[in-house]
Amino acid sequence: MSEVATSASVEAQLEAYRSELTGYCYRMLGSVFEAEDAVQDTFVRAWRGFDRFEGRASLRSWLYRIATNVCLTMLGSAQRRVLPMDLGPAGSGRATDPGEPRPEEIWVGPAPDSRVLPENSDPADVVAERESVRLAFVAALQHLPPRQRAVLILREVLAWSAQEVAELLDTSVASVNSALQRARATLAAVDTAADVYKPMDDEQKALLARYVTAFEAYDLDALTTLLHEDVTLSMPPLPLWLRGHDDVCAWMAGTGIGCRGSRLVPVVANGMPAFGQYRPSRTGSGHDPWSLIVLELSGGRIAAMTNFLDTARLFPMFGLPARLG
Repeated sequence: MSEVATSASVEAQLEAYRSELTGYCYRMLGSVFEAEDAVQDTFVRAWRGFDRFEGRASLRSWLYRIATNVCLTMLGSAQRRVLPMDLGPAGSGRATDPGEPRPEEIWVGPAPDSRVLPENSDPADVVAERESVRLAFVAALQHLPPRQRAVLILREVLAWSAQEVAELLDTSVASVNSALQRARATLAAVDTAADVYKPMDDEQKALLARYVTAFEAYDLDALTTLLHEDVTLSMPPLPLWLRGHDDVCAWMAGTGIGCRGSRLVPVVANGMPAFGQYRPSRTGSGHDPWSLIVLELSGGRIAAMTNFLDTARLFPMFGLPARLG
């Protein structure tokens, strides 16, 4: 076999694991951009060392070992990624200053399902996979020390055995079980509950249709009826966040009034419904990108609205148009 053919074969074998490895690295790192960099680094290392691999373990296990080491190295010098709620108490909906934007590298970011969830998943696994990339869950994972984070993801999300995880991390089964117990205790103190998103569910479809209608009409009374009483609104990279539909609607009627006349384009992010929001252009013609809105649903209402304002990077990743006419 020629060297070119061998190289192509290796690349094809590695490529088959791209989406699941990206999902793993995204849960570890909290950023899909960093996750994709980590996977690329993993593939480069695997390609260079493939002739020494020799099938001593499964290719999947070997790649996860490399990816874990890449992520642990990246996390060694990185600040923990957060959502605005991790930075301080809720603000007032009557605030006029949302605070200075914080650097991109401190925020947990959104991810398209297509980048972080394996294709052709067993339908029985789809719900669990969507749950494991929800923004609230990924943000909660960032509270864990990196090795605990790896243990919890491998054991609880990917269903690896304690022995397999111990071998991957070069540690003992007892250490893995201890780390998992501590990780569970930490996550138990973080509220990550939400309804599972079911795109074909009639009630959820009706709720989202009412949300789009109310938002595009900027009918705040109608919007209020769709919001959980403890709904949160956050707008990374701005540090301000709000809790409760009174404060959320006060903000939208005040400082956020520039969103009047917006149009929404549906997408899916982190296993949850999301929308590209386009505000009326200041030129007077068409609509310009403003935010990627990721919703969390709970009890048949909207429990959280996270508006990511980094549209220059996020809209192309989600396949959203540069502007609307």
